[in-house]
Amino acid sequence: MNDATVIEKLPFRAGDSRARELDELRARARKAPVDAAVAAALAQAYFDTAQARGDPRYIGYADAVVSPFEQQMSADLLVIRGMLRQYRHHFDDALGDFAAAFAQDPERAGAHAWRGAIYLVVAQYEKARKECVALRELQRPVLQGGCNALVQAYTGQLSSAYATLQKTLALARYDDQRLWLLTRLGEVSAWLGQNARAERHYRDALALGRDDGYLLAAWADFLLDNKRPVEVVKLLAGWEASDPLLLRLTEAETLLQVPAAKAHVQALDDRFAAARLRGDTTHRAEEARFQLHLRKNAVLAVQLAAENYKVQKEPRDLRVLLEAALAARDPDAAKPARDWLQSTGFEDTRVRTLAAKTLQLTPAASKPVVKP
Repeated sequence: MNDATVIEKLPFRAGDSRARELDELRARARKAPVDAAVAAALAQAYFDTAQARGDPRYIGYADAVVSPFEQQMSADLLVIRGMLRQYRHHFDDALGDFAAAFAQDPERAGAHAWRGAIYLVVAQYEKARKECVALRELQRPVLQGGCNALVQAYTGQLSSAYATLQKTLALARYDDQRLWLLTRLGEVSAWLGQNARAERHYRDALALGRDDGYLLAAWADFLLDNKRPVEVVKLLAGWEASDPLLLRLTEAETLLQVPAAKAHVQALDDRFAAARLRGDTTHRAEEARFQLHLRKNAVLAVQLAAENYKVQKEPRDLRVLLEAALAARDPDAAKPARDWLQSTGFEDTRVRTLAAKTLQLTPAASKPVVKP
């Protein structure tokens, strides 16, 4: 894509400075098309917008900015390309980019943080801990605290994780740091069954007034778990460009029997079909959840959830696999999730209850193979 090309005008909130920033960065890139620093700034802004809006189109725009520099990548561009690759779950390629960035600049704290995030997703916790240590040695206490807290959370130390996040929040200087930490405090509190505390943290994060797709998804899940779909519909109106957020909106609309639900179910069906044609498996967990809750196809849901779990093993992935296995009456499909719980000691009572129920299943008479 030529950066002079006018891309689709995508929605921003009134007064959002992000649109103005992108316009300014695109103008700079047009004037300096071979300047790697300018390209890195624009690609970073596209990535940040994708994260904020939950809109994968911005990842494509960032790719288009980075690709002309592939034969001579700066450390900045290598880190950004690694971020783009991890977004698409190309974790080995992303780790390769981060390693190449370290070869140019051994003190790349951001690359350590992203490597730690990848190791958490793929359940390689000792490697994640090493990235936390590297962040401590680089004297990056907020990144280190966030890293340590998630390792603790995923390995049976939820109370310690909460305390670490609280201490780290006191050190945070920027709203983007506070937003991430408050969101994680909300998640950890919910896993501990502390719903009132979780809600307070989520609302504090929302009060920062910054768009963030992960926060909205986590808060929407909390509301759905607590049977508050009306609030989800209000929360996610206008966020239909994001597949994960549209999924949650549609779940809430379906519970409320809102007329828009039918069209949104079809839109999700179309998007997942298009992703399969592209070979894009980024939202396979969401597709499993879609098949389970909205299409009521438990057999297909458990197949998708099992495939997703081979790639990423975070609590959301674990939960959808267990829920699908229960619905499909397939105790064997749930075994990897039960094994993870056994090895990590992860303490979420809701998830552990689901796992226990899968042990009580009588397998279905047959397991038909269903393809999407």
